[in-house]
Amino acid sequence: MGEIKFLGTGGARFVIAKQICYSAGTFINHDNLSVILDPGPGALVRLARSKPKIDIDDIDAIILSHIHLDHSNDINVLIDSITNGGFKKKGLLFAPKEAIEGDNRVILPYLLPFLDKVEILENKKEFSIGTFSFESFLHKHSVETYGLKMNLGGKIVSFIVDTQFFEELLNFYRGSDVIILNVVLLEPKEKIMHLSLKDAKKLISEIKPKTAIITHFGMTMLKAKPYLLAQGLSNELGIKVIAASDGMSVAI
Repeated sequence: MGEIKFLGTGGARFVIAKQICYSAGTFINHDNLSVILDPGPGALVRLARSKPKIDIDDIDAIILSHIHLDHSNDINVLIDSITNGGFKKKGLLFAPKEAIEGDNRVILPYLLPFLDKVEILENKKEFSIGTFSFESFLHKHSVETYGLKMNLGGKIVSFIVDTQFFEELLNFYRGSDVIILNVVLLEPKEKIMHLSLKDAKKLISEIKPKTAIITHFGMTMLKAKPYLLAQGLSNELGIKVIAASDGMSVAI
């Protein structure tokens, strides 16, 4: 048994800058393992203010899908906090190579030795933390970005993070019990490499999960009221579709 908690559901620059929705990422707990996915701006604050509070000492791993600030901004303070400034060697980090090396790295090099282990995400590479396992999948985005297909106690829970739509998404995420989709756009926009509601509809209808959750909303999605959009998709597709909200928890 476990849970997924949406610490923040905001996407796109204006929503993040104004904090219309929080941008703190996602908390995943399974079999006494606690993982933070994409700790964007405010992650540390949202963990502390969560009800019930999520203790930083309980975090076992961080997964970073890509380097964009709305996903990575709090990763350094999170590493520093879970390791008590390096005095307590602890925690696993899973991140693209781009996040750790080169001019665009977002993780400070001095923090890396504080961690127990650093794993580099690659296309269709498998990882495990005890009974928690997942496979990373290279998306099509403006930077090196990986979606995740997790096995949580026999339930396949997939995170289709930032990406433009492409057909291989359907093949990789097929068989998922739950898909969580970052849907920034209400309508597709040329040269903006994010999923639109139309893309989400196609993915949900063809993957056929038991449940789909949409999140990471830009302004056009928020103005259209995500809960109404999700209800419309549920009615049309005959599949349970939920619009995430800040602080929402889903039992696994």
